[in-house]
Amino acid sequence: MEFAPARASCPDCRLADLCLPYGLHANEVKQLARIVKNKRLLKTDEYLYVQGDECQSLYAVKSGSFRSFIANSDGAEQTIGFYLPGELMGLDSLQYGRFTCSTVALETGAVCDVPLSRLNELCTEIPGLQIQMMRILGKEIVADHDKIVLLGHRTAKERTATFLLMLSRRYGALGFSNTAFNLSMRRQDIANFLGLTIETVSRQLAELNKQGIITVKQRGVQINDLDLLRAIVEHCPTQPLCAEQPLS
Repeated sequence: MEFAPARASCPDCRLADLCLPYGLHANEVKQLARIVKNKRLLKTDEYLYVQGDECQSLYAVKSGSFRSFIANSDGAEQTIGFYLPGELMGLDSLQYGRFTCSTVALETGAVCDVPLSRLNELCTEIPGLQIQMMRILGKEIVADHDKIVLLGHRTAKERTATFLLMLSRRYGALGFSNTAFNLSMRRQDIANFLGLTIETVSRQLAELNKQGIITVKQRGVQINDLDLLRAIVEHCPTQPLCAEQPLS
């Protein structure tokens, strides 16, 4: 099945405040929109880019969700992150010009293709765009720190609760419900990301469901008590994962 491309329109995009246009003046947003290529649509399990590929573009999630992972020489995968609308993918390529991970669509989705050479040129012309790029890179570093905290000396219950709180915050920033959302990622993807087994993740979700903190129906999650969910991890000395904070 072939998808017909659609023009991306930064000035009219509801995700503008989460993406590259954040903080730019109207005329600067129009300049940015002129370099963005046609919106690219992907089907479930379709690769956006593959580990080792040369980077020609960065990609902003327009809709859907994506999973990034690193594969070793034996083909074993380590999930390193999930991307939601408004988030920028491909930043790992900026050091050497090649992607250090692969990224695949978790569901039917779309990305805005931002040619890297044109973006670099525009950053020299628009100081605000360069500032936003630095802000996005800073957010990526914080996300890496968060993952270290998430995986270090945390129980399976704390890891699962923290993961749900991360999604709650990110969906809330998108203007969606922060207490009712779908888990677009498979259980094995969540387990791989959290350093747990599939059985452990399923058991922890079932236990949180039994306690009434959440309600799980297939891939749908309803958080019934955010305070109780936060209480599971509140003893952590630094709580960047659990706090309500904007993405940008």
